Amino acid sequence: MSDIQCRSLSLPLVALAFAGLAGCSSFDGASSRVAGIISPYRIDVVQGNVVTREQLAILKPGMQRAQVRDILGTALLTSVFHAERWDYVFTLKQQGAQPQSRKVTVFFKGDVLERTEADGLPSEAEFVATLKSPFLPGSVPVMEASEETLKKFPLPSKPTALSAAALAAPADYPPLEAARP
Repeated sequence: MSDIQCRSLSLPLVALAFAGLAGCSSFDGASSRVAGIISPYRIDVVQGNVVTREQLAILKPGMQRAQVRDILGTALLTSVFHAERWDYVFTLKQQGAQPQSRKVTVFFKGDVLERTEADGLPSEAEFVATLKSPFLPGSVPVMEASEETLKKFPLPSKPTALSAAALAAPADYPPLEAARP
């Protein structure tokens, strides 16, 4: 290739390179607009104990620790230094929504519930509505059975009384190892 042909070919290549570099800055703007429309799926992250208004309304001063644990579940935070206090912390992170954080603190005096402190808590129906799952129906199902619905189910059968002989432990157990000759 002659020197003139190389120069005439290199000038368009250099111009093409500069045009490509200039296009990079406009590509960044376009890529951010595309990324705003098309983004990877991020799962909902639910952490901690969900405590609702209904659960908190059941708690009464004077309840035992075991009763509180039955209603609210095991506390997320318990401390050796604050044995008279249980903290229930809940966070919910969803794509396209502000993270939610709630805290309920239960105070005991000895083994008895003294008082509770809580952030604004949702009802159970309000919490379920915030979960925006594609598998949940549009309306929240009724969480209580009416008297008519309960009558449709058969009554549970009474357990049969076991005889004292069936409950008695055997007096003689077989050996754990075979006898050696």
